Amino acid sequence: MGSGSGSVRARYLVYFQYLGTDFNGVAAVRGAQRAVGVQNYLEEAAERLKSVVPVKVVISSRTDAGVHALSNAAHLDVQRRSGQPPFPPKVLTEALNRHLRHPDIRVLQAFRVPSDFHARYSATSRTYLYRLATGCTRPDQLPVFERNRCWALPADHLEVAAMQEAAQHLLGTHDFSAFQSAGSPSTSPVRTLRRASVSSHPASPFVLPQECRPDWAGLPYGADITGACVPGRLQFWSLEFESQSFLYRQVRRMTAILVAVGLGALTPTQVKMILESRDPLGRHQTRVAPAHGLFLKSVLYGGLGDFAESPACAQQESQGPGTRGAPGQPEDFRPEISGPKAGGLEPCLQ
Repeated sequence: MGSGSGSVRARYLVYFQYLGTDFNGVAAVRGAQRAVGVQNYLEEAAERLKSVVPVKVVISSRTDAGVHALSNAAHLDVQRRSGQPPFPPKVLTEALNRHLRHPDIRVLQAFRVPSDFHARYSATSRTYLYRLATGCTRPDQLPVFERNRCWALPADHLEVAAMQEAAQHLLGTHDFSAFQSAGSPSTSPVRTLRRASVSSHPASPFVLPQECRPDWAGLPYGADITGACVPGRLQFWSLEFESQSFLYRQVRRMTAILVAVGLGALTPTQVKMILESRDPLGRHQTRVAPAHGLFLKSVLYGGLGDFAESPACAQQESQGPGTRGAPGQPEDFRPEISGPKAGGLEPCLQ
């Protein structure tokens, strides 16, 4: 309840995505600096909602300059004037998108949440995706549409089996000090890595057919080689990491180490030794993968399915969970953060 009589302060969980190329990270940049963060634009759009109290956007997961997000999250409070009901989540989503002044940011969806919900501390899972491309002996071999969206490696291939073996050493609860960059605000370097995967990525739709070359290797003698080709020399790969939270630049450091294994510069056993060293300044662990290949893929909350991975949520939201209430006063979705149920959206919960 707001301070004014009849004025209600409503808290919303907002999912949003962005291309990070033009931003100085997701966090707002204060003062007269020319650099700007995604949060600056979100708060500027929120100001147009004419809340009685200033709207502050609290970001779930901070990302560095150049890092992208398929789905990040934040919470914000909006208090309308006395007598005006809270915005329905769908209306809030549309209003924020209408007022956003940068084309590389998009609000995906909003939910009403309890007043004690916190976008950062209530998160139960975060997943990051890192994209690699092999076969790029020259920068101009990468399609222009893939630049700033993957790490282009000059190697023709990666030793994926060795990378997968090395990734197994990182799974579980460990002191990840060796993979933490200086400046981390975390009080403890202990984290639990639930998943670390390395896989071949589907071919990029931006590689044209005329860039194909014959791919006869591995075909049996006498096989029909008509049309046997792959897009150029390029091949794309994905690394995914899941944890409740990560240390500063932990994902980019783990990626760099796994790539070194894939290139034959390190062995899986050495990765185990690096982890156990707890030394962030060691010879190998100072490597950091470029920011532009990293994507925050999803943020999950107990009792609330992730929008990015649950399209059914969007469909149910568009139908309006408030259709049971009076016009202009829909029933708001209030997830039980620690429970398995949330009114009207059970199929979306994970």
